[in-house]
Amino acid sequence: MSRAAEDEAEPGPGAGWPLWEVFVRPRRGLAHTHAGSVHAPDAELALRNARDLFTRRGEGVSLWVVPAAAVTASSPDERDPFFRPTADKPYRHPTFYEVPEGVRHL
Repeated sequence: MSRAAEDEAEPGPGAGWPLWEVFVRPRRGLAHTHAGSVHAPDAELALRNARDLFTRRGEGVSLWVVPAAAVTASSPDERDPFFRPTADKPYRHPTFYEVPEGVRHL
């Protein structure tokens, strides 16, 4: 049996555990950003795994873990119709407004 086949035959540590998406906030005042994914049996262990993996050099001040199964994403196939701006609401476009003269900061 080849090494690749052995790896597939033997489940490794964490096999069967749910996948968690990890978000890290690098500093106070900044937004959380997606850092990666970890496998863990529950949220508490997912937080610990995420801390050990993504903030081991002090990169973050806050962590969020979310079950990957709870994430709903748009399909890349629907990219154009889903993100197409609505033509019937021109006030949502920045070209709808005129900047008055004399306004320096808007």
